[in-house]
Amino acid sequence: MKKKEPYIPKNFPPEKIEWKEIIPLIGMANSAIARFDGMLQGLVNPSVLLSPLTTKEAVLSSRIEGTQATLEEVMQEEAGFTDKKISSSLKEDIKEIINYRNALTFAEGELSHRPMTLGLIKDIHAILLDSVRGKDKSPGEFRNSQNWIGIPGMPMEMSRFVPPDPIILQEHLERWEKFLHFDEFPDKLVQLAIIHAQFEILHPFKDGNGRTGRLFIPLFLFWKKLLTKPSFYLSEYLERNRQQYDDKLLFITEKGDWQGWIEFFLNAIIKQSEINIGKSKKMLELYEKSKMEFAAATQSQYAIAALDTFFKKPIINTSLFLKTTAIHNRGTGNDILKKLVNAKLIKLLKPSEGRKPAVYIFYDLL
Repeated sequence: MKKKEPYIPKNFPPEKIEWKEIIPLIGMANSAIARFDGMLQGLVNPSVLLSPLTTKEAVLSSRIEGTQATLEEVMQEEAGFTDKKISSSLKEDIKEIINYRNALTFAEGELSHRPMTLGLIKDIHAILLDSVRGKDKSPGEFRNSQNWIGIPGMPMEMSRFVPPDPIILQEHLERWEKFLHFDEFPDKLVQLAIIHAQFEILHPFKDGNGRTGRLFIPLFLFWKKLLTKPSFYLSEYLERNRQQYDDKLLFITEKGDWQGWIEFFLNAIIKQSEINIGKSKKMLELYEKSKMEFAAATQSQYAIAALDTFFKKPIINTSLFLKTTAIHNRGTGNDILKKLVNAKLIKLLKPSEGRKPAVYIFYDLL
C-alpha cells in the first residue's frame, strides 16, 4: 500500500481568483447577508427569538460529526427529563450539542472586547470538547501529532486526506491568522470562504475541527460587523450537501481549485440566507401570536417573561421556569403554568414526583 504523505499548503492565500466570474455571486451573497442582518436589527429581542435556531444549529453541526441526538432530546436533558435508560453514547451526543451552544455564547461575549485570534479559537475548542468524546485529545491545544481524515479505524494509507505535519503546522496557522486580520481583502465573504477552507485543511486539533470551523462562520460575520449577532448558521446546508462540501475542500488540495470552493461557499450563503430569513420570520410570527395568547390566558404581569422562557427552553421544569422568569412566589408560577396548560398553549409532559419538579413543553417550537 502506497504511503500517503501529509499535505504541504502552498499558495495561501490563493494568488489567482477569477473575480469577474464570481462578481454576481458576491453581490447576491452580500445582499442576502444584509437582508438577514436587517431582519435581525428589526427584532426587539433577537436572543430570545433566535434561541431555538441556535440550538437547532448546534444539533445539525454536531450531526455532521455523527451525533444522533435530536433537538427534543437536548431540551429534555436540560429540563432534567432524560430517560435514565438512555445510552452513554446518546448522553455524550447531547453534551456535545450543549457545548456547541455554550461555545458560541462564550465567543460572542469575548468578541466584544478582544479580536478573533488563534488564542480565542483554542478557548472555543476547549469548551466544545469539555467532558465529551475527544476530552482526552488535548482540548484547547493544537495537535503535536499527525492526524488524517477518513473512515474511523482506517490506517493513514487508506485515508481521504492527510493534513499538514505538526512540525509545519504552527507556521501555517500564523499565516492563516495574518490573513484573518487582513482588512484590505476585496470581499469579506470570499475571505471567509478561504479562511474556513484553510482551517479545515490544516485540521489543527486532534479532534473537533469540523465543529470549530463551522462555529467560526457566524463568529467571523459578527466580528467583521456584517452581522449584529452571530446568528447566521450554515450547517443545515452543509449537512444537506455533505458530499459536495467534502469534495470541494478536497479539490483545493488535489487540484488547487479555490475557485470551485469559493463558488460553492457563496452559493451556500445565498441559499441558506433565504432559509434563515424564512425561519426567523416564522419565529417572529409565532412570538407575536403567542404574546397575545399568553397574556389573555394568564392575565399576569409575568406573561411575556413566561413566553420568553419557553422560547429559550421549550421543555422546562417548574424550578427552572421560576428561576428564569424571576417569579419569586412558587404559587404564582404554578398558577401561570396551570392557566397555560388549560389554554392548551403548553402541555404537562411529566407531573411532579416527590422532590422532582413537573416538566412542561411548548410544542409549537419543536
